Amino acid sequence: MLSDFGHLFMIMALSSAVYALFASFLGLYRKSTELVLSAERAAIATTAFITLAIVALEQALLSSDFRYEYVASYTNRALPAFFKFTALWAGQAGSLLFWAWILVLYIMVMLVTYRKRLQADMPFVLGILMGIVIFFLSLTTFVTNPFELLPQPVPDGRGLNPLLQHWAMVIHPPILYLGYVGFAIPFAFALGALMRGKTGNEWVKNVRRWTIVPWFFLGIGILLGGKWAYMELGWGGYWAWDPVENAAFMPWLTGTAFLHSIIIQEKKDMLKIWNIVLIFLTFALSIFGTFLTRSGVISSVHSFTQSSIGPLFLGFVVFILVSSFGFLFLRIDRLKSKARLESIVSRESAFLINNVVFVGACFAVFWGTVFPVVSEAVRGVKITVGPPFFNAVNVPIFLFLLFLTGVGPLVAWRKSSPQYLKRLFLWPTVAMVGTYIVLFAIGVRHQYALLSFALGVFVTATIVAEYHRGAMARMKKFGEGYLKAVVNLTLKNKRRYGGYIVHFAMVLIFFGVAGSAFDTEIEANLKKGESVKIGHYEVIYEGYFTGQDANKQWLRTDLALKRDGKLVKKIHPQRHFYLAQEQPTTEVAVYSTLLSDFYVVLVGVDDKTEAASFKIYLKPLVMLVWLGGLVLVFGTIICLLPDERRGEKNERKFGTPAKEVTAVHE
Repeated sequence: MLSDFGHLFMIMALSSAVYALFASFLGLYRKSTELVLSAERAAIATTAFITLAIVALEQALLSSDFRYEYVASYTNRALPAFFKFTALWAGQAGSLLFWAWILVLYIMVMLVTYRKRLQADMPFVLGILMGIVIFFLSLTTFVTNPFELLPQPVPDGRGLNPLLQHWAMVIHPPILYLGYVGFAIPFAFALGALMRGKTGNEWVKNVRRWTIVPWFFLGIGILLGGKWAYMELGWGGYWAWDPVENAAFMPWLTGTAFLHSIIIQEKKDMLKIWNIVLIFLTFALSIFGTFLTRSGVISSVHSFTQSSIGPLFLGFVVFILVSSFGFLFLRIDRLKSKARLESIVSRESAFLINNVVFVGACFAVFWGTVFPVVSEAVRGVKITVGPPFFNAVNVPIFLFLLFLTGVGPLVAWRKSSPQYLKRLFLWPTVAMVGTYIVLFAIGVRHQYALLSFALGVFVTATIVAEYHRGAMARMKKFGEGYLKAVVNLTLKNKRRYGGYIVHFAMVLIFFGVAGSAFDTEIEANLKKGESVKIGHYEVIYEGYFTGQDANKQWLRTDLALKRDGKLVKKIHPQRHFYLAQEQPTTEVAVYSTLLSDFYVVLVGVDDKTEAASFKIYLKPLVMLVWLGGLVLVFGTIICLLPDERRGEKNERKFGTPAKEVTAVHE
């Protein structure tokens, strides 16, 4: 069987990776094109061997080969094949191998894209990336081997954690890993530029899309994790400031700051040092997140048990920071920019403030996450930091960021006159104030929710106004219809207008989160035929059923959901009991509309009376969180579309309306 060679494949992959690293830098030292080319071929061989190891592990998982400790720990015979396949990333050893595989796939795409265009840079970048690959392969080969054999094969395995047997957890980890791992590419370009002594803006131009891609995957991964928590944990929420949630959120915050900050470097040749610091921190936080997940130093529903691998990750984080910042200090004199901020009321200033606030939010999340560990080390008592701390600190910060989302992209470079600001922001400000007054008048008193809705309307108004101005300019120049003008405007400046769509996605997410201020919750114990009301809804309990398959037992209740006296849906909250793990789970029932979610958790059923106990939530605007995620996907795709350089050049030649649209910005 192929799985018998799994560990051998990993050893061969590690050997190829070590050769690729040394051949890259030795080829640079000797100025040997042949050595550099052999390093690239070794990287290809590394990818092939890791892929074979992945296939071998999947074969063992799908065939229930219980000779292997990993297979016995995370699958059993009754587990559906679909979840056997995804058990690859369910455990520590498999997920680390999976991580290494994603990284080498990124490297292959990078080589195909740049090996001819950036021949002088590739040896530096490839050598750095293969060093990261070596770290992960060393762990899976010598420390936590997914092909470790049991002393004696077992007849059946322990099975997959029931909480992971959900569709969102099938795709959530791979997407999250695509985010974590992808930040290695811009990190390697930045460090490679320092090692090479090239401190201009070339590396920034090369990594913009390479940063958007992992930023996008990390953001979508975070949202999918929220969807899993919402549907599987049965507590009515989707974000709890859990340490592992925070571990993914922190590099997303600094990555967002970096994406905004490099615009200033490209346009104004400023913030060179700051941008390198940001990408170094982003990648270090990605590795630190893995340390939090796998070290066992924190308590989390997501984390693995205590293991010896944690200190190795922490040491790797320290090595990354010391080595990368060491090269930064060596080149710091070359990175200093002569350009300076000319006005506090300028786009440069707005983006800089945006950066500082993003990093401040990241630090607040970081401190709240590690404080229990620090307190235990210093005082011997682990002090828990919960949602009240994170909300008190971060909600004002994120509201300010929402405001900057509307202001930053519109103010002019260098300096903005009062007349210009009035022309841009008068009506959005009127809309914002009007929204606040109307909501207050109809009885909304939650200040953070009021500010969220008002600021969200402000940002939306600025985006709509920008699109409208651009569309009107195109209509005047080309005689296009309004809708066609909007589409062409977006396609001719994908980076700007795709960014506006992403900003609108954030507005929708803010609206959805603000809706949680108005959640309603009740508990009900109902006999068959009884009902309870919440908001405009009435739910009638119609009975329960039980059943069993090879994997689990289930208890299902049937509820009739009515709104204003009319039946809208039959819903079925359940409880499952997984036989192999002897563990119960809650399967919630949700009826979703754009305005609210009707969310039911089955607590239990009394066998004697057949009465059932429920927790019932009415949760306004939750759908906007997931809708914001879809809009985020659309906006990011727009940003990543290739530029039509020839068409844009022709438009500039014959007088593009974009000149009229962007004149006030430049």
